[in-house]
Amino acid sequence: MIEPLLWGACLGVGLWAFAVWLVPPKPSLHEVLATLSAPPSPVADTSPVWRVKRRIAGIAGSFGLPTARLRADLTVVGGDVERHLVAKAIGALAGAALVSVIGLALVFRGDGLPWVTSAGAIAAFAAVGFLLPDFRVREAAQSRRSAFRHALSAYLNLVRILLAGGAGVDSALADAAEVGTGWAFHQLRQALVTAQVTRTTPWEGLERLGEDLEVRQLSDLAAAVGLAGTDGAKIRSSLASKARALRTRELTDSEGEARAATERMSLPLVLLMLGFLLFIGYPALVSVLNGL
Repeated sequence: MIEPLLWGACLGVGLWAFAVWLVPPKPSLHEVLATLSAPPSPVADTSPVWRVKRRIAGIAGSFGLPTARLRADLTVVGGDVERHLVAKAIGALAGAALVSVIGLALVFRGDGLPWVTSAGAIAAFAAVGFLLPDFRVREAAQSRRSAFRHALSAYLNLVRILLAGGAGVDSALADAAEVGTGWAFHQLRQALVTAQVTRTTPWEGLERLGEDLEVRQLSDLAAAVGLAGTDGAKIRSSLASKARALRTRELTDSEGEARAATERMSLPLVLLMLGFLLFIGYPALVSVLNGL
């Protein structure tokens, strides 16, 4: 009786979590009236879904989640921490529910697995569902960091040209950021505006942005520009070399991705060839063995 009860409990929890996620419960009449009669000031969300998200975030925080690396990746992709933690919890419950459904089907057929094997399968699929959102966020963050480095190389060239034209360091950084478009240049403009509002130097704002996005090249740029702004160092040649290094790295990464894609494309061809050889050779082998 232990195994059917275990499968049934996991299935029930998984189906309940999926139903709550698919059809969130409606707020009560008291909450709706309170929202309508509230003054037009920012009020904290008190919906059941928000309470569940806060509870999951609190439980995950007690285990040290999310990690610093995951927070940086979420910052790069613009993701919400609480929503990501909820997605991890739903993924874990969905994985456990999937294995539970398969296990219950085997139990009904009379081919039930031992409870130790069932518990291990549930834990393994729950772990996969729990970690899958992290892999997706990490892949998206790596793609955005690569695009940011590509835009940063163009930004360095623009700053170098403006400095060669006689512009100051502050104006060169701001004017170069205004020229470009896209997410990377928007982040650069936001960092410079934040530095201006907080009355800090532009290179300090760029350094904070580099730390938040974990882009080491931007932190190096901030350090080089800081030397030019404080000590009057000439940095045009340094910016040019940094831009060349960024372009070289991007080309190397692109070539590596192209080689990996080529290797992945060759695997289906090899499997297709093996299947074709097996399809051709198996009848001949059977005929030879039957003739002996």
